[in-house]
Amino acid sequence: MAPLLLLQEVSDLCLGKPPLKSVSISATVGEALSALKLFGESSLSVWSCDHSEKSNVDIICNSDSAEDCRCVGKVCMVDVICFLGKEENLSSPATALEAPLEVLIPKGSGLVRHLEPHDSLVEAIDLILEGAQNLVIPIQSRRTTAARKKLLPNRSFNTLHNNREYCWLTQEDIIRYLLNYIGVFSPASNTPINSLQVIDTENLLAVHYDDPASAVLPLISQSLVQQTSVAILDVDGKVIGEISPYTLNTCHESVAAAIATLSAGDLMAYIDCGGPPDELVQLVKERLEEKKYGAFLELMEEESMSSSSSFCSTSSDEEFGLGRRSGGGYSARLVRRSEAIVCYPWSSLVAVMVQALSHRVSYVWVVEEDATLFGTVTFASMFKRGLMLPDDFIFQYTTNAMDAVINLQLTARGDAMAILAFVIIRKVYAVDNLELPSLTVA
Repeated sequence: MAPLLLLQEVSDLCLGKPPLKSVSISATVGEALSALKLFGESSLSVWSCDHSEKSNVDIICNSDSAEDCRCVGKVCMVDVICFLGKEENLSSPATALEAPLEVLIPKGSGLVRHLEPHDSLVEAIDLILEGAQNLVIPIQSRRTTAARKKLLPNRSFNTLHNNREYCWLTQEDIIRYLLNYIGVFSPASNTPINSLQVIDTENLLAVHYDDPASAVLPLISQSLVQQTSVAILDVDGKVIGEISPYTLNTCHESVAAAIATLSAGDLMAYIDCGGPPDELVQLVKERLEEKKYGAFLELMEEESMSSSSSFCSTSSDEEFGLGRRSGGGYSARLVRRSEAIVCYPWSSLVAVMVQALSHRVSYVWVVEEDATLFGTVTFASMFKRGLMLPDDFIFQYTTNAMDAVINLQLTARGDAMAILAFVIIRKVYAVDNLELPSLTVA
């Protein structure tokens, strides 16, 4: 089972995945914002190609693209909120929305990477260890492209690039898949996380309750890249909540005004699902007037007029676990609140995995028994430290496979084992210059 697990193709994890909705890198921030609202998506893929002249919706990348059409990043509501929340954009949000979308895409970050359907799960994990958050995979289908076009609903966009549809895999997708084979990683899966070196105690993003929310803005951007959150602490260093990209991603862009005017604790209450308290809304408006941010005040008034329901919304989107709905309401079935999701240093790895997956987040706060902040555990750290193959498994399969290579008596099974052995040696033992020899079946 274990060799088959590592040699699994990524296409097996893509079954049932919806095709990516997308926006061109040549779009503006405002156009991307409109697309996020139009499609009800928590995030959109950003592509290097531009087919605006072929579409009724200018910003959507359609079909029949050039061969160099590639996904170069992703954009979500949090990106827009953080951009509008910058001091230079608060006085004129309309001008800020005219900025090119590329200002929201980190250059050379490697957050989005491409893979082919036949690439292995090991290669996917490899890219995640290098910092990738989303892996773009072509969707395999027996239907021809022409047949798929005929089946597309009558709408002003489609999801084809290079005459193919794409989906993406996230860290959550792979962790969820590996959980089905958690026995392979025994005893690590049942080991306390403080014994596995998966707890990050240094790169913690946290502020105190009374700190200005504007100081949280760069931390929110950082947490989006790290796929974590910003903890809210009391005077004793105890975790009392969080400001999470997962929650902000369900909110209207006018929440940038709350970030500019409220304290961190008040912002936590403002974005909590169920809607901001009326007194906080009024406080934000008063402070906007004091700071002469009348344009943003108008943006808030437009939002209050366009939606009479609650401020936040949810759905079961694959990326953030929480998407947007055009009605602006939220579902009681999947409510994402500002409560921090916590575990303890003695919690087992599998328990933390299940906890994160059940809440559709990629991190869990680690707290001491008295609730003081100790660290975080992320999916990335699980890949790096927690989900390592046990030594006896590595020894068994590398030894058998290497013996087969030396004796040149490879069967089809031995061939697969040899490939697996070289992958394990190269990745687990960091032997980067090891090359796989030509293998022939005896």
